[in-house]
Amino acid sequence: MAPYESDDNTNEDLRTGRRKAARYVVPVAVLGVAAATIGLVPAFAGSGDPDLPDITAQQLIEKIAASDVQQLSGTVKISTDLGLPNLGGLENSLGGGMGGGDDSGSSADPSSKLLELASGTHTLRVASDGEDKQKLSLLDKAAEYSVIHNGDEVWAYDSASNEAYHMKDSSGAAEKGAKDKADDVPATPGELAEEALKAADDTTSVTVDGTAQVAGRDAYKLLIKPKASGSTVGAISIAVDSKTGLPLKFTLTPASGGAAVIDAGFTKVDFSKPAASTFDFIPPKGTKVTEGDEAKHEGKVDRAQPKGGEDLGKEFQGLNVIGEGWSSIAQFDTGGEGMPSESSGAGDAGRFLDSLGDHVTGKFGSGTVFSTRLVNALITDDGKVYAGAVTKDALVKAANAAK
Repeated sequence: MAPYESDDNTNEDLRTGRRKAARYVVPVAVLGVAAATIGLVPAFAGSGDPDLPDITAQQLIEKIAASDVQQLSGTVKISTDLGLPNLGGLENSLGGGMGGGDDSGSSADPSSKLLELASGTHTLRVASDGEDKQKLSLLDKAAEYSVIHNGDEVWAYDSASNEAYHMKDSSGAAEKGAKDKADDVPATPGELAEEALKAADDTTSVTVDGTAQVAGRDAYKLLIKPKASGSTVGAISIAVDSKTGLPLKFTLTPASGGAAVIDAGFTKVDFSKPAASTFDFIPPKGTKVTEGDEAKHEGKVDRAQPKGGEDLGKEFQGLNVIGEGWSSIAQFDTGGEGMPSESSGAGDAGRFLDSLGDHVTGKFGSGTVFSTRLVNALITDDGKVYAGAVTKDALVKAANAAK
């Protein structure tokens, strides 16, 4: 099946379709779990290309937007390769503070799982039965971490520590609070696809790139690529179920080549109604239970919630976006000095930070670029920060232009 280019004359139609797709929420996005990135190996290898009717990019975007899958169960395999060390032990090295079993919170709090899912490979079991019943289980060797949403109750349970986190509110505030945590970072192929479609504008090429089979389902592949150079994003491929319109797989490859940075996909999926017992949960005997409202009343910080505008304004002066589309760069002033370095007399800490970044100079002065395979950040010696999914040269150019 040949690719179908989007026509520049249909940009308004595409934007309309993308706005619809931006409202699309995958039912398996279980409340309370945030994941930075997701993956599978290798994408579509050996699964064959089904023969499906021709479809345009606009029609496929509309198919995603119109998708209304309410019932399903399945397995999602997730991984990421940002070029960073495994972050699972970072919390301990920073002295806790994220609820990992210390006195400040519960290890079952969904926000405490974010760093674990930010690197490596993980397997999730998911189930959904409408808007009021979802379950996600993170399988890790002999342990299991689950988040269950059933009506007005949300439970999160960590079998490794035998701790549970519970929220209940008939007004829906518990559901909203848990969902806010999940929405901080996309966690499923559908959520990742939604974010990618939001970013697709006139700086983007959107095409249909053939077909594939994912988890035994025939799918179309939607290919999204930046038109201009300078972005670290090479391409985004979204496998869309040909019958339901549900995104089954999401793959982001870097402009530098090599393995995917983000790769998310179902390995098994079933669209029949899950058993009602799937969403039942009773804490095992001896479980330490933390109530969500208790943490708030005791003055514990909700680490998953962003700070208010005033707080952000104090910490990041003059937040600004340079450029547009895939090459946009966030620029702000920390209001203080740059990162400590060996040359600034910071000793071992400075040497460690120097080893993580590249020293750069320009009209702006000097600073350090910290790089991943996707996002790069330049921190100048006078405390200004330039960050985005762009190359190191693009950051230096932006800093020079702003000087």
